[in-house]
Amino acid sequence: MRHTPEDGFPYYFDLVKNMDCKPLFSSLSTFTFLNSIKEEKASYRYAPNKWSIKQIVGHITDHEKIMIFRAFLMSRNEVVQLWGYDQTSLVNNSRFEELSFQELRTDFLNVRKASISFVETLSESQLKTRGMAQQYEITLENFLKSIVGHELHHINIIKERYF
Repeated sequence: MRHTPEDGFPYYFDLVKNMDCKPLFSSLSTFTFLNSIKEEKASYRYAPNKWSIKQIVGHITDHEKIMIFRAFLMSRNEVVQLWGYDQTSLVNNSRFEELSFQELRTDFLNVRKASISFVETLSESQLKTRGMAQQYEITLENFLKSIVGHELHHINIIKERYF
């Protein structure tokens, strides 16, 4: 079955399913790409009412913050009903457009470093812990992979529609 972005978790997982979890978080390819984007291009929108590159990077960062917290709970066998979040509201109520692109890249890199620190402490048995993502029962490892899959989805959109 071919998943679409509207499917959420399974689509993002499909983008990275054959890759190992820990190296995914350590890859610098996204940061190398983002560092190649000039400040003046970062506010560009390819169509009215679409997010700017700055907003996309802020959204990727917000998403990772939220999902790593959820992964932390899963790794500790906390059984809680996790609430959803409204990505549009988070972006609309952010300061992404006021911040420099450098500040947004730095924030993303800092969040990634914290994510790497967490992921590297996980044991093989913790990575096999099972939990729920939407209506899917998944392992923690696959949940973590979907975080990077989400990032890759948005980086692909930037490459395809903004340049």
